[in-house]
Amino acid sequence: MTRTEGFCLTVVVPCYNAESYMARAVDSVLSPGFGDVELILVNDGSRDRTEALAEGYARANPGRVRAVHQENRGHGGAVNTGIALARGAYLKVLDSDDWFDLPAFRRLVETLRMLLFRETPVDALVSNYVYEKQGARRKKTMHYRRILSRNKILTWDQVGRFPAGKYLMMHSLTYRTQVLRESGLRLPEHTYYVDNLFVCVPMRRVHSLYYLDEDLYRYYIGRDDQSVNESVMIRRIDQQLRVNTLVIENFLRDPTGRRRLEEYLFHHLEIVTAISSVLLIKAGTPEHTELKDTLWQGIAAMDPGLYKRLHRRGLGVLVNLPGLAGKLAAATAYGMTRLLFGFN
Repeated sequence: MTRTEGFCLTVVVPCYNAESYMARAVDSVLSPGFGDVELILVNDGSRDRTEALAEGYARANPGRVRAVHQENRGHGGAVNTGIALARGAYLKVLDSDDWFDLPAFRRLVETLRMLLFRETPVDALVSNYVYEKQGARRKKTMHYRRILSRNKILTWDQVGRFPAGKYLMMHSLTYRTQVLRESGLRLPEHTYYVDNLFVCVPMRRVHSLYYLDEDLYRYYIGRDDQSVNESVMIRRIDQQLRVNTLVIENFLRDPTGRRRLEEYLFHHLEIVTAISSVLLIKAGTPEHTELKDTLWQGIAAMDPGLYKRLHRRGLGVLVNLPGLAGKLAAATAYGMTRLLFGFN
């Protein structure tokens, strides 16, 4: 496998009104020694100084940093643009309020350089991410040590089962760029929570994985306007439900023939559906209760077998209990999903 135009990796940074914090993300990529890492800054219709800052980075790093400006299309639209323009053999998305740990990023790049000399390419690299939650005393790290063997190329047959509480996220994935393109991934525009599609849609094309046990991605949580803020998620529940439906449709496509992969896709679908249900219960209005019922009725209509499978498992049971027991169970389920995904 040869490198695309000399870049082993493209880092795509979607930016919207990010002038006050994007420097930390950009600087974590532009450290010395990463000349074969391309950086694409996608200014998604910002109204502040994001455009000027992006242009400044591009001028200071010609050929390596590209500033792209577009009308606002949302996070998914910015990621789509980055995938289309990427020249690196691998691609990773870095949100503008997050950053990479420098020693871990160095090891990521070294690993990708090594993998590029193999005759058979590795489709996806998995690494750890750390919740940088504002005000938290301890940082929570999401790792995959009991699921994936470290520092070796794996097929799905060699992947362990993902327990409750362990999920692949956009933050943990570096995809081979060709896999992203061949998967047909096209994230919905003006829609939040598309990270789930970034995980599940290309994953169907992944035949080989590599686990780099490094705490690479620093996932910042704490801004009031952040998409994982609980009140924001309830306000945007229509977008969560849209993504939920697309994740279901992806799962119901033709079987991949890889049992462990199918198990993982179901595992991810289950938590997405649980989050939708918990947020609708948490909202507490008759309209939201009706939306939850509609979600589950829609699953039953699409695939009765999938409905039964989801409904009889732990989270499915908790979010579908009636009356007071149901509210108490939903509170328990909410606590679980809040811990897993860092709602604030």
